[in-house]
This record gives sequence, C-alpha cells and structure tokens, in this order.
Amino acid sequence: MTDATFSKSPRPARNYRWFGIAAGVVLVGAMAFDTTIVRIGSQADVQVQKFSAEAFGAEQFPLIKQSVETRAVDAAELAKAIAADKKAAGEKYGVATSVGPVFPVKFTGLAGEHKANYNAITVEGLPPELTVRVQTGPALNGTDLRDATGQIEFGQFKNQIEYQDAGSAINNEVKKVVLAGIDPAALNGKTVTIIGAFKLVNPKSWIVTPVRLDVK
Repeated sequence: MTDATFSKSPRPARNYRWFGIAAGVVLVGAMAFDTTIVRIGSQADVQVQKFSAEAFGAEQFPLIKQSVETRAVDAAELAKAIAADKKAAGEKYGVATSVGPVFPVKFTGLAGEHKANYNAITVEGLPPELTVRVQTGPALNGTDLRDATGQIEFGQFKNQIEYQDAGSAINNEVKKVVLAGIDPAALNGKTVTIIGAFKLVNPKSWIVTPVRLDVK
C-alpha cells in the first residue's frame, strides 16, 4: 500500500460526525414544530386548569334559576297531575333522572317551625296527606337543582367527584343568593312564596330546594 492510500481514511469519520449533527438539528426542529406554547391566562391555559366547582356553580345558578322560574307549575295543579299519573306528569312537567323526575314548582303558604334544615309549608289546595318542606339551611342536600334543567350531565365531568361537587356548588349559590339575610327560625308563622324544584321520590313528601323565596 502507498502513503496516498492511508491519507484518505479519516475523511469518512468527519462525514459521519457532520451527519450526526445535522440529524440532531432536524430532530430539535421537529420537536419545536410539535410543541404548542400556552400563554398564561389564555383560553388554552384555562382548559388545562383544574375544575373549579365554585366557578361552575356561580356560572350555572342564574341559568338554572331562570329555567325553574319560567317552567314552574302551581303546586295544586302539579299535585293533581302526579296523583292522576306520575309518569305522565313527569313527562309533561318534569326532567327525568335515574331516581325520579325533577319538577319545577311554585306556591304560597304559611311557614312552620324550622327543623333540621327545613321549614314545612302549609299550602292551600294540596291534599292533607301531602307534606311540603323547603330547604332553608344551613345545610342544603341533594342535587335537585343540578338536575332540574337536564342540561348538566355526568359526561361533562372528569369523574363522579366533580359531578357531585357541581351539585354542591349550585346549592352553595342558593345560600348566597336566595337565603342570604333570611333567618329560617324567623319564618315560623309567616306567609312565604316559593319557587324551586324537587325530585319526586315520595309522592306524599316534597322537599323543595328554592331558587326564590319571598317573605310577606
């Protein structure tokens, strides 16, 4: 072999080195192209934030309130419809749930003593065996308002916990908007007008969550 033959051997190594660098540049460029920059406070940023039950409740309660007030059925008329045919009444006036229909209702009556987060209301025109109670706090239970419009469904949430938290947050808005400044114990013996919703579990016992409560 000649010296000229050995002098050409280092060149391929340099070529491989440059090829490796070029491949690295291409890879970095591809990664940069595939990366989305999310600005803080932008819509994309909000989408990745953790679910806020409080914000959801504040946003949804005015919509629920408007829907319930618009569709509310007089209690006497509703009681007759339920007594005649629960299924037909649910289809006509209510929103179906896995437990039973949720009915929007309105009535005026005489408030009784506050017991265990409720005030019983005596309403003229209702059957004597029907007991009507209104949730007045301090604790509000159930998801009647969450389910009252049929627009809030489990599939909108990440899991069952978020779904339950949404219902609790809506109830908290009732405390802030409807029941703020009202002393449930002071309602005893007063005439009240209620607009709200209840889930029909026992036809002889309505537990109404109010979206409006007026004291006369």
